[in-house]
Amino acid sequence: MRHRHLPTVVLALGVVVLLDLLRVWLPAIITIFGQAADTPAELLGAFALAWFLVAFAAPPVVRRLGPRPVGLVAAGALAAARLALTAAPGGQPQLWLACAGLLAGLVWLAATAARTDRPVPGLVLGLAGSAVGHALLGTVDLVWRDGWLAWPLSTLLVGAFLAAQTRSVPPIGATGAPSGRGGVRAWLLAGPAMLLAGQVALSPALWSTAESYGHVSRGFGPSSSDFPGLGLPPEHVSAFAPLAAGLFLWAAFTRPPRGLARALWPGALLAGAVLFAAGWAGWLRPAYVLVAAGLAGCLALADTHPVGATRANIPAGGHGADGADNGTDPGVDAGILPGHGGGRGSARPLTRTGRPAPGCSRRGYAAVGGMLLFAVSSIVYYAAYDLGYPNGWVPVGVAVLVAVAAVTGRPAAPPALSGAALAWAFIGVTLLTFVAGEIHRPVPTAAPGGGSPGSVRVVAYNIRMGFGLDGRLDLDGLARAVSGERPDVVLLSEVDRGWLLNGGHDTLALLARRLRMPYVFAPAADPLWGDAVLSRFPVRSGRTRPLAPHGAPTGAQALGVTLDLGGRELAVVATHLQPPPGQGPVAQAREVAAFATRYAAGRPLVLAGDLNTEPGEPAFGEFTRAGLVDALATARPLPTSPADDPREQIDHVLVSPGVAASAVTAPRTTASDHLPVAVTLALP
Repeated sequence: MRHRHLPTVVLALGVVVLLDLLRVWLPAIITIFGQAADTPAELLGAFALAWFLVAFAAPPVVRRLGPRPVGLVAAGALAAARLALTAAPGGQPQLWLACAGLLAGLVWLAATAARTDRPVPGLVLGLAGSAVGHALLGTVDLVWRDGWLAWPLSTLLVGAFLAAQTRSVPPIGATGAPSGRGGVRAWLLAGPAMLLAGQVALSPALWSTAESYGHVSRGFGPSSSDFPGLGLPPEHVSAFAPLAAGLFLWAAFTRPPRGLARALWPGALLAGAVLFAAGWAGWLRPAYVLVAAGLAGCLALADTHPVGATRANIPAGGHGADGADNGTDPGVDAGILPGHGGGRGSARPLTRTGRPAPGCSRRGYAAVGGMLLFAVSSIVYYAAYDLGYPNGWVPVGVAVLVAVAAVTGRPAAPPALSGAALAWAFIGVTLLTFVAGEIHRPVPTAAPGGGSPGSVRVVAYNIRMGFGLDGRLDLDGLARAVSGERPDVVLLSEVDRGWLLNGGHDTLALLARRLRMPYVFAPAADPLWGDAVLSRFPVRSGRTRPLAPHGAPTGAQALGVTLDLGGRELAVVATHLQPPPGQGPVAQAREVAAFATRYAAGRPLVLAGDLNTEPGEPAFGEFTRAGLVDALATARPLPTSPADDPREQIDHVLVSPGVAASAVTAPRTTASDHLPVAVTLALP
């Protein structure tokens, strides 16, 4: 069957598979090939970029051998790598499988571009489908799942992709003199679109994180004035996420007047990118909605008629020589073989020799070049957290590129989806996004308990964004390590809530759900990365104090929360100190000690986290000079890092005088690069 929409289906499924693989490959760079904050960012970036540069060899190969054989082989390699990663091997096998799959995916894109001059419909549907699937899975991809669901669904996905790929037959022996120049601009935008969608517009983790900052009064629970700038488990399913997903489809497949579209969609995209880049948590919701609508609208503007299109090229009724309705519209290149045209991501021309026309190579280079832009922008944006330069300009710059490309192109072609098909697609995406929110509802705020407990079990843990030493996302391992200590209060460092670099997971919501403990989150590096406190006791209020960098590249803060222990209160402060290169975090330790003692205001105090200093060092001395006591002293030495061979004592729990500590442990686990520390505290 040569259905008019089959090339679009192939591209959409391929984009879903490629994005699945990218969410494994990106964190593998910083957890397996190297270690974020330890391995030089320049080395990590060079290794990552090398794969995209190698892919520039693909268009000449496609031109020489033809897009069909190259595309089939590359699709098979991409599918095989994606399926093999379902075993979640971890370590070097995981890294090299992901790298091989990425390269295969880039070659497949180049081959697909050689015979597809309208990629926008497939790209949009692939991005939307990937986002909805990611949301339905609670941001834990099938690759990271051990249960029965992973293999059947992964096999179904790659099987559908390969089946569609093999049925999508390009024209053979085309006649005429095709230009083949259409679609270059649209293919160039594929990489930037993947970045803006994965980082902002269509990130389910960012959706849930943004909602956590939108808390309102809840009776006995918290209100915004009690928790300024902090994230709490949202009480209701977000209406903004389904809106963003639906708007993305609607804007991509509607055609408002060209003058209005050229002002509306780039304006929305740039406004959303600026809101996101501002780094204020309260602007995340309008940011992702605006970027979703603006990005899709700009892609629609780039979905133009191929160069040289004329109505003379269109067979009557849009039917090909084989009798199939190919949906051909007034956007077909001159010289296309009748019966294989179509304006819906259709296969495109070969020369009389059976090789791709020269313009097809340009599309291949544009596709690979767009993915190089994806890589460069991602590296420059996330390397800033290790190198210490401003990075808000990166998403804004990418948005400007997309907007300029959109407004300077030719008039848009008719939409590939319209009428009832578009309506059903809109309804389906919107409803599935809403259902995903219902399925993965957060743990509600803790209700008031009974009498005051005699003791409190505290765990402090640097969770490395959820990744174990083998580079696997190991939320279950983290949950086992924490729950095994039967904690009442958990303080977490290096909490990632949606960085694309780490695979786009809301690690905090996922871990809180496993522990059945509500959370309070404080942003540190940005609204998606920071520290958290989880508690079985009601949290009455919270404050965050951003710490001055003092030469440290990564942002840091101190989070103070007040727990209601049934008639008495406990002040808890969570932090993760960031030392300047070659120095200890003395200045930040002094800031945190001062903040903690002021925040406690005479109440019992617990301060814990990854302090990046050892007992006896100047930074540690800042806490003892402030009157705090080492709660782990009876178990010293208690090294916690690295987890597989602990040598450094850098994870600590300190308490105010009068708080008695007992049952100190640091359970062995490789679910993170640190060990957790646990202690039972008896309050005065």
